[in-house]
Amino acid sequence: MIWDTFAGIYDMAETIYNKEVYTNLGRRVAQEIDEGDVVLECACGTGVISKYIAPKCRLLVATDLSKGMLAEAQKNCDNLNNIKFRYADITNINCRDERFDKVVAGNVIHLLDEPYKAINELMRVCKTGGKVIIPTYINNESSSQQLAADALRLAGVDFKHEFDFESYKEFFREGGYEDTKFDVIRGRMDCAIAVITKKQA
Repeated sequence: MIWDTFAGIYDMAETIYNKEVYTNLGRRVAQEIDEGDVVLECACGTGVISKYIAPKCRLLVATDLSKGMLAEAQKNCDNLNNIKFRYADITNINCRDERFDKVVAGNVIHLLDEPYKAINELMRVCKTGGKVIIPTYINNESSSQQLAADALRLAGVDFKHEFDFESYKEFFREGGYEDTKFDVIRGRMDCAIAVITKKQA
């Protein structure tokens, strides 16, 4: 898997290129987390969001499909004792309905063949009244961002979807996720954060 190859250098590359966004993303997501929450994080990567979520919640279950990324996340979060790391597929979460107070999936939706299938799974395992939080890098049309995206493609990263802020919002509207609020962290590569509140069906 390509992400196993990148795992050891991912944090360094992100910090060099997009430090402000990369470091502030976890802080911003953690603002949505409450004391006592049981949280699921899918596609946790190297734990850059996990290390901010865990101190705010009762329990964090951090998952990824890359064993290399999970190993890095465990190293980066070894001072936190309320995280369980699991190998898991975001499109097929092996968990009962309404298990988690909050569900997070950072910077993965644009890489998926079936993003709505993934979001439906995130919504399924989230409790009614809870939140599904989905940060995703978006296009701000800068030349440096285009160069970075081109370099990632050459390295083997397969972007299935490319969003700007308006098309990201439209993506959720088209999927029927009406109770969604949005925020943006600005930097060399902006990150849009979608926060869906799960309402009673």
